[in-house]
Amino acid sequence: MPDAGLFAALASERRLQVLEWLKDPRSHFPPQRDGDLVDDGVCVCFIAEKLGVAQPTATAHMQRLARAGLVTSRRIGQWTFYRRDEAAIAALKQSITADL
Repeated sequence: MPDAGLFAALASERRLQVLEWLKDPRSHFPPQRDGDLVDDGVCVCFIAEKLGVAQPTATAHMQRLARAGLVTSRRIGQWTFYRRDEAAIAALKQSITADL
């Protein structure tokens, strides 16, 4: 059974929206100067802009998802890029289905 922290991370509409956008980042975010949207992830500055929040707020949301194991992060230069951890999300779906 997944822990409560994981469900807390999913309890935010904004975090759920970001996870949805990250399914297909090329459809939801502009090309980046550094890093590939799919291979490296999406820069937190683009996530903040799309959410309409300050960068520290977006970073807090993304760190919450990272602690829950739903996204991975990668530093490129001064920026942090996030992408979905598809294996972890698949395992979560399977666990929820099996436990309920």
